[in-house]
Amino acid sequence: VEGTDLRIVKYPHPALRAPNQEYTKEELKENSKEVSELSKGMLKVMYAAEGVGLAAPQVGVNKRLMVYNPTGDSKRWLDETVLVNPKIVEYSEAKDEESEGCLSFPGMNGEVVRSKWIKVEAMNLKGKKIKKKFTGWEARIFQHEYDHLDGTVYIDRLSEETRGKVQPRLDELIEEYGEGGAL
Repeated sequence: VEGTDLRIVKYPHPALRAPNQEYTKEELKENSKEVSELSKGMLKVMYAAEGVGLAAPQVGVNKRLMVYNPTGDSKRWLDETVLVNPKIVEYSEAKDEESEGCLSFPGMNGEVVRSKWIKVEAMNLKGKKIKKKFTGWEARIFQHEYDHLDGTVYIDRLSEETRGKVQPRLDELIEEYGEGGAL
C-alpha cells in the first residue's frame, strides 16, 4: 500500500491472539508523531482492503489502538475515528445479529450477535479523554475492533452452525499460514 509499510496479518497470525498494551499518556506525548503515523498507515491499509475498521493487532502491532470509518470511503475523512485505549463501559441489553467479515479472515463472513448500543471511554491521539455512545452500524464496528484489542476474533462469536460452514476456509487459512499460528 502506497505511503505505509504496514500489512494486514491474516489468521492464525499470533499477533491476533497476543495481549495488547495500553498507551501511556507519556508515550502519546513523547511518540505522538509515531502513533499518529501508525493510525494514518492503518487507515490507508484499511481503505486499500475496502474495510471500515482496523485494530493495531491486525497490522502486527500489539497496542490498544483502533481506527474506523463507517462509510469506508477515504474521501469522507471527516468520518474517520481514531481511538486510543478504548473501553466499553456499558452495553445495551438489546442485541441484533448481522453478517460480519474481517480483513484478517479474507473470503468468509458470518452472523454475529452484538449489542445495539454501547457507551465508550477512550482517548484521542493527544491523550484527551473521550466519552461517547455508539449505536447501530458504528456500535457494531466498534465492538468488532474492540474484540481484536482483547485477542478475540469474530469467529469466536459465530454460532456452532455458522462456524461449521466457515471451517473449510479457516482450514485453508491455517494451511496457508503454516507453522506457529495461534488458533
